[in-house]
Amino acid sequence: MNIVVINGSPKGSNSITVHSMNYLEKLNCDDKFTYIDVGQRIKGYIKDISPIVDSIENADLIVFSYPVYTFIAPSQLHYFIDLLKKSNLRLSGKFCTQITTSKHFYDSTAHRYIEDNAKDLEMKYIKGLSADMEDLLSEKGQKELRDWFKMVKWSFENNYYEKFDRLVSSYQMKSATIASPYTGVRKGDVVVIADYESINDNLALMVKRFQAVSDRNVRIIRLKDISILGGCLGCFNCAVSGKCIYKDGYDEYLRKEIQSAECIVYAFSIKDHSMGPKFKMFDDRQFCNGHRTVTMGSPVGYIINGPYSEEINLRTILEARADVGGNIFAGAATDEVDPDAEIDKLAKTISYILDNKVSKPQSFYGVGGMKIFRDLIYTMRGMMKADHKFFRDNGQYDFPQKRKGTIIKMYLVGALLSNPKIMKKAGGAMTEGMVAPYKKVIKELNT
Repeated sequence: MNIVVINGSPKGSNSITVHSMNYLEKLNCDDKFTYIDVGQRIKGYIKDISPIVDSIENADLIVFSYPVYTFIAPSQLHYFIDLLKKSNLRLSGKFCTQITTSKHFYDSTAHRYIEDNAKDLEMKYIKGLSADMEDLLSEKGQKELRDWFKMVKWSFENNYYEKFDRLVSSYQMKSATIASPYTGVRKGDVVVIADYESINDNLALMVKRFQAVSDRNVRIIRLKDISILGGCLGCFNCAVSGKCIYKDGYDEYLRKEIQSAECIVYAFSIKDHSMGPKFKMFDDRQFCNGHRTVTMGSPVGYIINGPYSEEINLRTILEARADVGGNIFAGAATDEVDPDAEIDKLAKTISYILDNKVSKPQSFYGVGGMKIFRDLIYTMRGMMKADHKFFRDNGQYDFPQKRKGTIIKMYLVGALLSNPKIMKKAGGAMTEGMVAPYKKVIKELNT
């Protein structure tokens, strides 16, 4: 087979993910492996894609190889997918798959992102492999890698691939209108991070309406005006000091001008099933904060141009992103049905949350994600010193083994449940005992 590996890691040949492909290459000597380091050389390929056109078009199988960055693929790979779609390369009917390494923090949404774009390109997609960063170091991980690739080749030989429904979008953009400005005294500080090219774009009009109707002081920061020299390099230079290796001042600007606000609203146009390459680069570079949820407790909102209701994976990412960060998801205003009403609602919802200091518990999105982070940071606390200090100081090391009282109590309950005689005598007393503390809370409320 002629296999082309699209290496989306900014680390190039030093990528942990691509070493899994190197491993497979050693075991499959009859196959030809070609590596294209799009993560490291994306700026060059944006200028001229011609050096890699023949390799891609002549491939039997294309493997997207990348580490998971912030729920999806690195921004460099987003730029490359955008480039593929604009290049008119002959990709229809070509087989593809993917391999990622991560700590399994939303690797599922990253894989769905590639799947959705493979569908757009009319490629024959074979299920990918989501490996732990350390899997290649274990016999179990090596076997799983070998098994996966054998099945990929078997699928190729038998023309087996994922059959996608070709859904026709029903999206028709509805134009937003500028509203009369709020006449009261504005308070607070809400910042909108917006990615639009022209002030006449519908997204720009939506942002302007939000600024007009809100009872908060709304600052608009366009992505084009933020100094960002490049995407996250995954170098971990910020792990100890919190300082990004880039000298563009992004990390200081992020903390002083954006994360200092009482609420952040993100405004973007849907592109390639995500928020677009430029916005993803902005997002990835926030890793200068490591895994520290520095804006927890504040609301987050979105203003979106595009078929948001049709993008299930993107909706999951945005809601999970807020939940993991300990933010309150205030909603997303779109231009699918009635943008004016949705923007007005978003502005009022944000003000209500802020005025009433609304709080809410995390769902599975946040609880599950933070437990992955908790275990990761605790294990790597010797290197991730800034993250470790934040997790320790904010009580995020909520290991279950610390709850000794609950553990002992459950042993006692287990002993009772395993004794038929006691259970027969207890009757319904067990369930009554379980709800007794809850009844006490309600009783105390009434008194």
